[in-house]
Amino acid sequence: MKSSFSDAGGNNCVEVAAMQRDLVAIRESDSPTALLVTSRAALGALVQELKLGDFTSPPA
Repeated sequence: MKSSFSDAGGNNCVEVAAMQRDLVAIRESDSPTALLVTSRAALGALVQELKLGDFTSPPA
């Protein structure tokens, strides 16, 4: 699935694909060989945090 915010060429987006055993793969379209694999639950928690804006600065 591609982001609805991608540009007309489709090269400015993040792609998410369902995998086996409750996993998802995430990649940036301009670097398609670099994959991040995580659980659906972890991705869902990240999306919720992004929506809420509940982030603190990382430790220095």
